[in-house]
Amino acid sequence: MSMEFENEELKDQFEKLVQKEDVLQIRDFLNDQNISDVAELINEFPEYESQIISNMSIHRAASVFKILDFSAQKTIIQALPPFKTAELLNELPADDRTSFLEELPSEVVKELIKLLDPEERKVTLSLLGYPESSVGRLMTPDYIAVQIDWTVQEVLEHIREVGKDSETIDVIYVVNDKGEFVDDIRIREIILASPDKQIGEIIDDRFITLNVHDDQEVASQIFKMNNRVALPVVDDKNILLGIVTIDDVLWVAQEEFSEDIQKIGGTEALDEPYLEMPIIKLFKKRVVWLIVLFLGEMLTATAMGYFEDEIAKAVVLALFVPLIISSGGNSGSQASTLIIQAMAIGEITVSDWWRVMRRELVSGLLLGGVLGLIGFCRVVLWNMVFHTYGEHTVMIGITVGSSLIGVVLWGTISGSMLPIVLKKLGADPATSSAPFVATLVDVTGLVIYFSMAYLFLRNILL
Repeated sequence: MSMEFENEELKDQFEKLVQKEDVLQIRDFLNDQNISDVAELINEFPEYESQIISNMSIHRAASVFKILDFSAQKTIIQALPPFKTAELLNELPADDRTSFLEELPSEVVKELIKLLDPEERKVTLSLLGYPESSVGRLMTPDYIAVQIDWTVQEVLEHIREVGKDSETIDVIYVVNDKGEFVDDIRIREIILASPDKQIGEIIDDRFITLNVHDDQEVASQIFKMNNRVALPVVDDKNILLGIVTIDDVLWVAQEEFSEDIQKIGGTEALDEPYLEMPIIKLFKKRVVWLIVLFLGEMLTATAMGYFEDEIAKAVVLALFVPLIISSGGNSGSQASTLIIQAMAIGEITVSDWWRVMRRELVSGLLLGGVLGLIGFCRVVLWNMVFHTYGEHTVMIGITVGSSLIGVVLWGTISGSMLPIVLKKLGADPATSSAPFVATLVDVTGLVIYFSMAYLFLRNILL
């Protein structure tokens, strides 16, 4: 039976139970399904999303809630009665609860925090105290920590006692009597060790930690490079504060990717789903960049005006302006997109700028050479058929071909270097979006084109 058929069958069963209005059968049905299947039901039947959450055991309801989109989470919280909201928020892991609360307006957060148990409220307020993009916002305090002088037997008893409330028991974290992080150890090594052996004899001092103030993107890179499912989080004094798990890092990576794509497209990053965003807010997100780009493109008209005399003498030059500036913009957009993507996944750092420059110099010359040759051939062949450009066709073709080499070379260099420069200055490389680079290259492309025209056509057409 295919997965698609099973899901359709699941929806049919749910619809029949809803029509019967048998609460007990609905509860049993929902509690028997996979968490992902229940989430799919919520997405399929948004009118029943709060009822679905209400009719599940609170532990399973929290597991479903944390994998839903923010818009669905917000709707559910608004629809649930206060006591059920309190149950759900208290049951959520601290990191997932913090991720949800930080997306809400501050006045709403204040009211929801009042619903938390004192201990959960303390943890949540602590997590919300860290900068928005820091590892501190991702970490959970639900982990198992053991003392370095405990025996394996004591550790196993401790795991049985508190393990059910832990985010993961795959890795156990070792601390000293001051709460300072010492090492982490896989549960497999503990199980295989002799019961009377001390933890200090098992650890190997090979560990990786995250600082609570590290950027979340740093955490994502460390996870990728070290193939870990969870990493300990410490403060500047090496006190163990919590752990970050791979599922939270994957969510961050997805959000960062979406944000970068939006910026590359020439708009501010959207902080909520497209269809949920009010049209006025969407307008504000897009209009700023459009104005900036429009003002930039006005410089193109200024540049054209500067070369007005040359255009008047040789009107034929104006025919190739769109060809020249679009080729430069395209090459620059290509380069910036490649470099932004490579920087996002850690393939390139600021220190690699010279290596990037050398590669783009070669790439720009090769790409420009190909386009320049095509441009020259186009001018010559077109004139052979239509006799458009007169007796100086070859020189015009050389002008166009040379200009294409220069503009494409400049486009690849500026497109590749701009993200690196912005990163060096502490800005987001994705801000050097394709439209921004294209606008920059449009203006400089005109200067290159008319400079080449003056060089090759002086005393001929100019």
